[in-house]
Amino acid sequence: MERLRLATVWLGGCSGCHMSFLDLDEWLLELPARAELVYSPLVDTKEYPLQVDLALIEGAICNADHLELIHQIRQRTRTLVAFGDCAVTGNVTAMRNPLRRAEAVLNRAYIELADLNPQLPAQPGVLPPLLDTVLPVHAVVPVEYHLPGCPPPADRIKTLLAQLLEGRTPQLAQHQIRFG
Repeated sequence: MERLRLATVWLGGCSGCHMSFLDLDEWLLELPARAELVYSPLVDTKEYPLQVDLALIEGAICNADHLELIHQIRQRTRTLVAFGDCAVTGNVTAMRNPLRRAEAVLNRAYIELADLNPQLPAQPGVLPPLLDTVLPVHAVVPVEYHLPGCPPPADRIKTLLAQLLEGRTPQLAQHQIRFG
């Protein structure tokens, strides 16, 4: 049986979903027989690869780099899963949306609250340009599945992955879905 090409991606969020993924414990030792992890913050891969079968996308779209990457991921991936509440709804990362402008967030963080040397980061590559509005993944690209939770518990991640690895359409019990 050919192994599935799996990616996990961390955009605007806290990495809690990846921590929950690591809570799969012993099942992670079985996963390499069925899936090859081709891109992840857990491995040292710099470029998102071609022909990915499944990607778990953690976090919301917060900046220009995220926007570029999510379009690349969608083009190169067969199945996308919005992984966790930030990817599904924007959640905590979208708390800045009522300010309506990225400039207001940057001024608050780097000018108004600065103790020393209040200034916006000016060197290229230090801070990717923020979007004025933080967006959930499905607001930017089509997503096949949503896995809510803050973070999703390991057993729900395992259930989803096991069903996808078997080529089945995931069935997740709705009563277990809880938003953070």
